[in-house]
Amino acid sequence: MNNDLPNPYYYLDNFRFVLAWVQQRYADLLDQNERNFIRQFSEVSVPSQALLVRMVMRRGNMFRASKLHYQEIGDTARAARELLARGWLNIDPCLDLDQLYAVLTKNEFASAVQLSEKKETKKADLLELAKEIFTGVRRFSDWFSPADDTLYEVAVTPLCDRLRLMFFGNLYQDWSEFVLADLGIFNYEKVAFSDASRAFHARDDIDLYLQLHDCRERLHLGAALPVIERTIDTLVCSNPWLENRRAKLLFQIGQDYERLGDNRGALNIYARCHYPGARLRQIRVLEKTGQTTDAQALAESAMAAPESAEESQNLARILPRLQRKLGKKLPRARITITPERTDLVLPLPDDDACVEEVVRRHIERLADKGEPAPVYYVENSLINSLFGLLCWDAIFSPLPGAFFHPFQTGPADLHSPNFHAQRAPAFQQALAQLGTDQYRQTIRQTFKAKHGIQSPFVYWEMLNDDLLELALACLPAAHLEKWFVRLLDGIASNRSGFPDLIQFWPQQQRYQMIEVKGPGDRLQDNQIRFIDFCHQHQMPVSVCFVEWAPDHK
Repeated sequence: MNNDLPNPYYYLDNFRFVLAWVQQRYADLLDQNERNFIRQFSEVSVPSQALLVRMVMRRGNMFRASKLHYQEIGDTARAARELLARGWLNIDPCLDLDQLYAVLTKNEFASAVQLSEKKETKKADLLELAKEIFTGVRRFSDWFSPADDTLYEVAVTPLCDRLRLMFFGNLYQDWSEFVLADLGIFNYEKVAFSDASRAFHARDDIDLYLQLHDCRERLHLGAALPVIERTIDTLVCSNPWLENRRAKLLFQIGQDYERLGDNRGALNIYARCHYPGARLRQIRVLEKTGQTTDAQALAESAMAAPESAEESQNLARILPRLQRKLGKKLPRARITITPERTDLVLPLPDDDACVEEVVRRHIERLADKGEPAPVYYVENSLINSLFGLLCWDAIFSPLPGAFFHPFQTGPADLHSPNFHAQRAPAFQQALAQLGTDQYRQTIRQTFKAKHGIQSPFVYWEMLNDDLLELALACLPAAHLEKWFVRLLDGIASNRSGFPDLIQFWPQQQRYQMIEVKGPGDRLQDNQIRFIDFCHQHQMPVSVCFVEWAPDHK
């Protein structure tokens, strides 16, 4: 991999690419100010373009002139003049104490706020002291006025953030995606983009995303929950994936109400929130607040049509407890499956190996005495990877609304309830190969052809030729089909919970999955669901409980 980028203006080329992409695909959603910016950007000199992009791609929107040194730009003060004339930069802006604190060193801040700076005093403590003295805002030069420095404020940051949002369809990806791709650190599947391949189809959707993002930021900063809740209630979502973001944010507010002990506020949220898990939280809060009859009625209704296997599992625990509280006759208890169990007492390792690796070594040493039976620490990675390789074309189908920029690890609707249904023929075609030997060839071909390309399922750092061939030889196609169908039934919850270890007996073409539990550890719900699933379909899985030898405690 070449870590050198020979073009000193690589970042500028990337920014121009985004502008062209947005102009081509979102021309109908741009306002006049955005169209003017895109047009005028090409009119300013290259050094001025480069300086603006350098600042846009850095954290924050305020930069000291003395800190702007770029060899390819040269005289940054000269480059800034064009930007100031366009109104894209402001010079000597007004700052409050928090903003001043962010752009000055500790010594400079102490001098600006006229506090004696002691070596042992932390910069954050100086800020709190200053807030007891100063209020309001002042120009940077009124706070701090070195002869050889000034402060620039990027005035087009919100505009550039909106353009970045339109390109990526989110705000968590940033300009570094281009660099990682240029360096070959991340490689992405090349998917055809149609005119319908857009994250947003109305300007209101972009505004709504930004409003939801602002609410999320305020929530993280500890703003008053009722205020954020009222804001969210005013936002009308006709876009399904934006409505899902809105529902998720409401769910998080409900959780915060719970943490604060405001059960009434939590119930109000959960009762009108359709995000997965909200109904279960509502039942739990109703039980906690003594509204047992209401909790039992809602739990019964939920059990009749559970939203997921996870909800069903939790309801099976809650309902008997509620019925006991109400004095009702309990239904016949479900017969629980007890997994095959192994108990080991092992010495602590001399190195920092985790308990799973210690057990892997132990089992492999035992196997060395007889038929070769290698053991791999794979957890969720192996079955997910095999699924991703077999179903690669289905996963990366260029459907409208699935892919809208070149830096996507997977389709945007991966966790949508309609993900499988919208690709049903493609998945059916892929899984049909499990009825013949074709699936092995497809998995091998995809492994070679797509190696290293980002995927939401394939763990390239774990998978190698030896493990792949062992898996193809020892895992029955019927078992693969059951696991893959289960994955498609609920990707968000069913892609985890797989046992830690897998052992292969290549001569017998069989395998054993092993979940490892260290001292004091217990099976998690998703692991219990997976083990139950395996027992229902006669798949070999066991649980190994480990204690450390007394001399090594």
